[in-house]
Order: sequence, then C-alpha cells, then structure tokens
Amino acid sequence: MSEMNRYHRQMLFQGIGQEGQAQLLSKHVLIIGCGALGSSSAEMLSRAGIGDITIIDRDYVEWTNLQRQHLFTEDDVHEQTPKAIAAARKLKKINSEIQIHPVVMDATAENLASYVQNVDVVVDATDNFDTRFLINDLAQKYKKPWIFGACVGSSGMTFTIVPGQTPCLDCLLKVTPMFGATCDAVGVIGPAVQMVVTHQTTEALKLLMDVEQKINSKLVIFDLWNNHYQTIDVSRAKRANCASCGEEPTYPSLSYQGRTKTEVLCGRDTVQIRGKQYSLEMLESKLSQYGVVQVNPFLVSVDIDEKRLVFFQDGRTFVHGTSSVEDAKKLYYQIVG
Repeated sequence: MSEMNRYHRQMLFQGIGQEGQAQLLSKHVLIIGCGALGSSSAEMLSRAGIGDITIIDRDYVEWTNLQRQHLFTEDDVHEQTPKAIAAARKLKKINSEIQIHPVVMDATAENLASYVQNVDVVVDATDNFDTRFLINDLAQKYKKPWIFGACVGSSGMTFTIVPGQTPCLDCLLKVTPMFGATCDAVGVIGPAVQMVVTHQTTEALKLLMDVEQKINSKLVIFDLWNNHYQTIDVSRAKRANCASCGEEPTYPSLSYQGRTKTEVLCGRDTVQIRGKQYSLEMLESKLSQYGVVQVNPFLVSVDIDEKRLVFFQDGRTFVHGTSSVEDAKKLYYQIVG
C-alpha cells in the first residue's frame, strides 16, 4: 500500500490535493516552544505530513504540563525529559516518514538565527514576549513568515505575519492590547489552547501551500468561556518607521537578547541562569553531596532544602523555588564555584 495513503483524506481536500501533499512533504517548519501550543502544533503538522519539523524548547516536562500539553506522559515527568525530546519521540511513532529535529536550548539572537534562515515557516509557541520580539526581528531580517499565537484562561489570539506585507508584532502592539495575565497566574483550559493551534496550523498550511490569497490578514481574538469571537483589521497598523519592519529596520531585539544572562521565568517562581557549560558527569558527582541526584542524557538535577536546581547541557540552570535573581545566583555559585 502506498505511503501516500496515510494522507488520503487530506489529499481529497480540494485545497491540497496530491500535488499539494507532495509540496508539504518538501517543506520545513520551525516551532519555537513545545508547551501547550507547541506540542499540539507539532502533532497536527506531523500528521499532516510536513517533511521536516524542528522543535526548539528550553524546558523539561513537569506535572502541571499534563493537563493541556499534548504528547507528554507521566513517564516524561518522572524522567524529567526535555519537552523537545519527549515530543520528538512521540511524533516519530506517529509519523516515521518525516524528519523531526528536537533542539533543547534557550532561544537567543545568536543561536536562533541559523534555524530561522533555513525554514519555510515559523510557528510561535512561546510563553513570553522577549522571545516573540526576537522571532519578530529574525523573521523580518530573513523574510520568513511566522504565526503569532497566545493563550491564557479561556482566551486566545493569533495573527499571521508576512514580512513586507503585514504589520509586524511591534506594529501590532502599538494598536492592540495584549494579555497581561499569564497561565501561571490565572490558568488556562485545553479547548482555548486547541483553538489557537487550529488557527496557527491552518495558517501554516496555507503559507506552505503558497496560497497567499487564503491567508487570514486579520487579528483573531476569542474567549470561549464567554462566547466571544472577533477578527480585527489591523492592516493600517503597519508603520514605515518601525524599527523591525520599517523602511530602515535596525532589529532592536537582536542586540538586546544576547545580553540577557539571568532572568526570572514568567510566573514560575524560577530563575534561569546562563552560565558556563559543565559536563553532566562532573555535575552529578558534585551535586551528590547535597542530596539525591536525578540525571538523564540532557540534564542533571538535585533538590536542596526547598529549592531544585536543574543543570542543562547547554550551560543553562533553572533554580526553582525562588524569584530572586540574587538568591538564585548565590546558590548557583555555591555549587559550581
């Protein structure tokens, strides 16, 4: 039986067809973030037969993720599996014909640029605007379309950004208020996540199929719990003097992001420190004096009093249990010297 039979129902859809399916198999999508939005987008695009999917995420699977983050299981929590790795393992079982490229790293101007340059579409599945501004500038610089998405509570919003045609994220923020709350503060329900993903992945398919006339040029905003759905024409928001997409862009986020060495993760009571890279074996030995150490091929962690330290291969460390950068750095340097 032909492998293309996997996509039979999708090829029956007039907007795709057999030629379109072959086109999708030749495309490459970058998903930045593999939480609620990212894991669901990755699954949907994998099942649709996108030939290459790169997933970038800096985090590992925790108990609170399981309520809404598809692809993850309790085993992933027990093993502290990085989200990108856990997602890739499941996706390869769903569709072994495509290529899944998991990357465990924190997105910065330096390390993200090469990924953005080499893909056809970027899907935003992040949880913070610092990274979104970075995506925005890189996408404008390398002329790559990307799909903004955000979700909190029962609400969500999406917007498709095409360099040279639509307003960019910075333009959009000048005229449209964004969510001030976070999932960690007010929660989120799964259906709201899936609504955002539905819009994002549909727009991704349109972009990959080169059907520009079908792309949604409006900002989509909804609140499922309160039965609200709205589309807003934001075409006039595009500014000629925008630093990201204007006539003389300077891409401000590309110079700012690289200087951020320590940050408090949004709503997590966690500080991330970008430090020196140490071998996991050395860290396992050093951390053993403080308590029971958990280690896998990607990270090593230990609980010290009421805090948990998680050291990643790329030199990042999460200090859980504090939102004080000073306290986190003090504990970090106490251990690594």
